[in-house]
Amino acid sequence: MAAFEEVKQEIDRLTEILNDYAYHYYVLDEPKVSDAEYDHLLRELTKLEEQHPELMRDDSPSIRVGGEILEQFNKVQHNLPMLSLSNVFDEQEIRDFDRRVRQGLGEGESPVYICELKIDGLAVNLKYEQGRFVQGATRGDGTTGEDITSNLKTIPSIPLRLKEEVDIEVRGEAFMPKRSFEKLNEEKEKNEEPPFANPRNAAAGSLRQLNPKIAAKRNLDIFIYSIGQLNGREVTSHHEALSYVEKLGFKTNKEYKYCETVEEVVEYCEGWADKRADLPYEIDGIVIKVDALKQQEKLGFTAKSPRWATAYKFPAEEVVTTLIDIELNVGRTGVVTPTAILEPVPVAGTIVKRASLHNEDLIREIDLKIGDKVTIKKAGDIIPKVVNVLPEYRKGGETTFQMPEECLACESDLVRIEGEVALRCVNPKCPAQIVEGLIHFVSRNAMNIDGLGERVIIQLFEHELIEDVADLYKLKREELLKLERMGEKSVDNLLKAIEATKDNSLEKLLFGLGIRYVGSKAARTLAEHFETMDKLQSATKEDLENINEIGTKMADAVVTYFEQPEVTELLNELIDLGINMSYKGPKIDETEQNDTIFSGKTIVLTGTMEQMARGEAKAEIEARGGSVTGSVSSKTDLLIAGEKAGSKLKKAQDLNIEIWDEARFLEELEK
Repeated sequence: MAAFEEVKQEIDRLTEILNDYAYHYYVLDEPKVSDAEYDHLLRELTKLEEQHPELMRDDSPSIRVGGEILEQFNKVQHNLPMLSLSNVFDEQEIRDFDRRVRQGLGEGESPVYICELKIDGLAVNLKYEQGRFVQGATRGDGTTGEDITSNLKTIPSIPLRLKEEVDIEVRGEAFMPKRSFEKLNEEKEKNEEPPFANPRNAAAGSLRQLNPKIAAKRNLDIFIYSIGQLNGREVTSHHEALSYVEKLGFKTNKEYKYCETVEEVVEYCEGWADKRADLPYEIDGIVIKVDALKQQEKLGFTAKSPRWATAYKFPAEEVVTTLIDIELNVGRTGVVTPTAILEPVPVAGTIVKRASLHNEDLIREIDLKIGDKVTIKKAGDIIPKVVNVLPEYRKGGETTFQMPEECLACESDLVRIEGEVALRCVNPKCPAQIVEGLIHFVSRNAMNIDGLGERVIIQLFEHELIEDVADLYKLKREELLKLERMGEKSVDNLLKAIEATKDNSLEKLLFGLGIRYVGSKAARTLAEHFETMDKLQSATKEDLENINEIGTKMADAVVTYFEQPEVTELLNELIDLGINMSYKGPKIDETEQNDTIFSGKTIVLTGTMEQMARGEAKAEIEARGGSVTGSVSSKTDLLIAGEKAGSKLKKAQDLNIEIWDEARFLEELEK
């Protein structure tokens, strides 16, 4: 008995010492002992734990090497949503954000901001009970993430036990340092494996490995940037929260700054745009937050993001490369979209091989030829697009691109609908549209069927197992097992995931059906209002237009959709298969729904929008009761100006018409 107690005391002693050494090394960057001494003590501890596994503590440093292989990641419902941030792209938009904050706070209140580096990694939520790490999850869709606790335990800078026995949830950004990324890609090249495009993808891929031992070898790190929930203690500001989590043993980023004026915010943002290359990790911008938590509470949230915070995105990096080809894709609505195929080139931390060309008119406007040298940029460090052509590099071998007259997928004639710039395939049996529609139906914001990605959908379609969305619910186990890369476990998981979505609330199904102009928000509005699919099917155009957020164009699209006999047939089939046709979410009190800011206004769109196609913007305005026209006049109430706005902007300024930029427009949409 005495010997057993001695072993327990020795395991406790080694665990405490090694955790203290790890904290000083990984969190404080102040090593206490050499690596050799640490490894020696760890071997001693591991040997004792192997002899007495019942004495192994839940905060043992030996856990960092990774545990058993998982079968799958379980879903985790976040107690508080992990919302995304709105973006600003230049000094004026930073000042506009400050103006909106001050307006929201009212007279007599001035904000103080905390500016932090926006780490380019994977957002995670860490949950502790009585100071012990019990669960870690990805952000997911903001409401539901994946349980990656086993992988997160392999990150040395995540404490397994805190310095206080507190119940707390913290949010942080897990990332791969540049040095680890370079080493990982060197190993991949030696093994003739494709390298990761950037550290962010490498970090995300590492944390989504079912084998935690792989994550353990990737040398990941983390910075904690906020408290999600905290019991038994109150903090009053963001900087106080950062100080408290540091005290608990978490690693925070020390480069944040306390800014009392918007001028200081601008200076901080612009300064890091020049210095970011010197950091040992990647950043893609600056997060700007109101410091006082009472002020945060007063400012509140939009549907997707807090009004008290925003992310300044660094100016898009522009590079020159060669256009190799133009690829055409047919979307679920039949629109034929051209995509530039490029000579691979690094842009803002990623290797870019493809870029958006939007439509045929843009190709003609910039006189783009295959073989041209082109300038590309990543707008907001996200979407690569072709900016312009460099004709001075032409050598005579370049070729003019011609859009086809027939659909590449079904050989039907392509048409251009009046008032639209896009070419469209109008054949409802077009296989490309069917596949894209199926991919949309199973996507996260629609039915959200786990395991049904693009590759699997294409495989099922090519093997003639599915032709429409109803076929997904008729899939047989024995049919799936015959397919390549379909083992028993993956087939069983897939069928369970499909079955689970039968109980989805009506708005999920509505959005998944892909009705023109009906986005996820409009689907929710329709589902809330009509409550059942049957009532919605029976609605008239007038019924629909009487709903606050439904405009004429969307009302027309909904009525036209449900008038089709094949739609009625599909819905009846889905009902027979047990798909829910009722709204299950919370009802919003009708008396609380006010007219939108767009109601009854005549609005003009001009210039190029970064985050939304012109047609989509128009549909959003009309859905909220506004009217979009093509020219500016004395009757125009509002001009929304994107990039390269020209004569319409000048005329609106001359007529003293209210003008919004894209950021303001997107903010108002969220309201």
